[in-house]
Amino acid sequence: MHAVTTVAEPAELLRRLRPDSVTHIERVPTRAGETVPWPAWVPPRLREAFAARGVTEPWRHQAEAANHAHAGRHVVVATGTASGKSMAYQLPALTAMLEDPRATAIYLAPTKALAADQLRAVAALDIDGVRPACYDGDTPREEREWIRQHSRFVLTNPDMLHHGILPGHASWQTFLRRLRFVVVDECHTYRGVFGSHVAHVLRRLRRAAGRYGRTPVFVLASATSGDPATSAKRLTGLVVEAVTEDASPRGGVTFALWEPPLVHSYEEGGDAAPVRRSALRESADLLADAVTNGVRTLAFVRSRRGAEAVATMARRSLDEAVPGLGARVAAYRGGYLREERRELEAALHSGELLGLASTNALELGVDLVGLDAVVICGWPGTRASLWQQAGRAGRNGHEALAVLVARDDPLDTYLVHHPEALFGRPVEATVLDPSNPYVLAPQLCSAAYEAPLTRADLPLFGPDAAAVLDELVADGILRRRPSGWYWTGEGRPEVDLRGTGGVPVCVVEAATGRLLGTVDPASSHFMVHSGAVYLHQGESYVVDTLDLDDAVALVHREEPEWSTHARDVTSLSVASVRSYVDAGPVGLFFGDVDVTSQVVSYQRRRIGSGEVLGTWPLDLPTRELRTTAVWFTLSPQSLEAAGVEDVPGGLHAAEHAAIGLLPLVATCDRWDIGGISTAAHPDTGAPTVFVYDGHPGGAGFAERAYKIAVSWLQATRDAIDGCACETGCPSCVQSPKCGNGNNPLSKPDAVRVLDVVLTSLPR
Repeated sequence: MHAVTTVAEPAELLRRLRPDSVTHIERVPTRAGETVPWPAWVPPRLREAFAARGVTEPWRHQAEAANHAHAGRHVVVATGTASGKSMAYQLPALTAMLEDPRATAIYLAPTKALAADQLRAVAALDIDGVRPACYDGDTPREEREWIRQHSRFVLTNPDMLHHGILPGHASWQTFLRRLRFVVVDECHTYRGVFGSHVAHVLRRLRRAAGRYGRTPVFVLASATSGDPATSAKRLTGLVVEAVTEDASPRGGVTFALWEPPLVHSYEEGGDAAPVRRSALRESADLLADAVTNGVRTLAFVRSRRGAEAVATMARRSLDEAVPGLGARVAAYRGGYLREERRELEAALHSGELLGLASTNALELGVDLVGLDAVVICGWPGTRASLWQQAGRAGRNGHEALAVLVARDDPLDTYLVHHPEALFGRPVEATVLDPSNPYVLAPQLCSAAYEAPLTRADLPLFGPDAAAVLDELVADGILRRRPSGWYWTGEGRPEVDLRGTGGVPVCVVEAATGRLLGTVDPASSHFMVHSGAVYLHQGESYVVDTLDLDDAVALVHREEPEWSTHARDVTSLSVASVRSYVDAGPVGLFFGDVDVTSQVVSYQRRRIGSGEVLGTWPLDLPTRELRTTAVWFTLSPQSLEAAGVEDVPGGLHAAEHAAIGLLPLVATCDRWDIGGISTAAHPDTGAPTVFVYDGHPGGAGFAERAYKIAVSWLQATRDAIDGCACETGCPSCVQSPKCGNGNNPLSKPDAVRVLDVVLTSLPR
């Protein structure tokens, strides 16, 4: 261990850093907890087990939720981070197991890390005969049969439930016949296409349990969210009680909004131009400063590559200050091998690591004891995620520091200068759409594979199920018989729960054959194309070849002085209009579109300065997507009357900013959505801006934008107009993922375009 300076309170760190970067400080006050007596039905043995863990009485919300579940009512407990939501399911489930030695329960977590953490918590209670066990992709084959036969508390994830348990339900029939409780942890994460798939996986679980005579009680746990009862009902298909008043104690939180300073960088023309310092570099410096001062810190970074970069930069800074201190910082992200993840989790628990740069893989309820501070590199997409991440610090009632570091991005800039949009406002409702035909059809096929679908099953899957079944029969995918619908294929249906586009691409070191990690197919064209720089645990690799047929990228070790940034081109056609608003010179539409995109080249940019070193062409296949979109059209006459001089530039700038601000009103981030703009679209015959969901069939985000278009576009207009730049910058109208190199763009014309739209649309 290397010596570090220890500070009395994490918030003192702010006073040692640049005060001019802080745009706002919010103080979240300490809150006292409220306990209640144990419910009378809790057995003495279970009370003793909790007492041995230091729990003498439950918080009021824990007891309230547990009472609902014990009485057979489905319940969602939606309270803050570290509020002890686990007890809401542990009390009724473990009570049932103590009273009935055959009773079983299944626990679902969105990540393996969370399931492993909950396994430790349940095992620590040491209840005889429960035999809790994780059953996921990391479980050795030889252990799986023992778990099926002997474990009464199985912890898994929706992917394993879908791929492993439900298709093989016959081998799980003893477990399912005794199933009393289904726990769905961190249910607010099941949104968009993934959430829509999980909604049907849960319906298939209900159907499988029903075939064996069981109707289990569902207990859901969620971060504080808008309308949790409705979201839980949409997810499970059941009427769900909601417990939302948090009675747990909370330490005070100092929450700082942080805007990196302006620095000089380079544009393609070679002229120096002021841009904001990278949020990654700023977060790395904050992480290093925190570790140097003995503040145990977790930095959340949006992307896998970003997490690696932050950890690498922090380690270098620390080693320069105190040789060897960099070893106490690491990266954590999806795509790591199981052994690496477990080692990092153990090192964090033990205190061997003082700093960690992580993707949102550690956002959820993993118990990270003793953390003092959280650095959030860029807006995480929703207020729910923001408070989940901030809540990772200050557990056990201790004071905590949270810092949101703004990226050079319209939404981030807007938020750090409009704290009222973050603080004192309710978090978002979870958006998912189980009726999405691109979700419903493969899920009905999976259900038919497990057991022939009958007419009695159809209400489980919603009012659109019958029509989708007719289409599947017409296409020869299912066969209709008097007894129901039958799967016609030889193997099981191929269903991609997470919308990643198929088999993950393996990243392999060519010289040794060592598997470094995996990349989802949708990201592979951007992250591991030939020539791309790939980061893994602080080491840099360059991709030699990407073989999409074999799903493998071969790489070699190299430390180039540049990073790579892929560029793509996109075209869009309107397939159908579902709804529209005729507002005179402006039309607002929601409907189905076909999007064709292709990664065509990549740039090399010098690390540190951002100087563009050149552009290299790529030959990658096109990707086609049928999805939903919101779009607005404007008459050329209205644009001329408003003084719009550069129509393509104004529309393009408005599109970028609208994409950047949509996460303010919908539970998405800008990487969930895409856009395109044109001065004369062939399908509309007018100047048009499209914003579309980046998932097959749509994820509900564009529909949400259509319904609240005025507030969304008003925030967009205000963000552009309020930016201090003269001609447009990443803080307002430039986009980090623009396939056209942010050209053309016209900031003043974007404001005029949005003024026309907002003046015309009904309020």
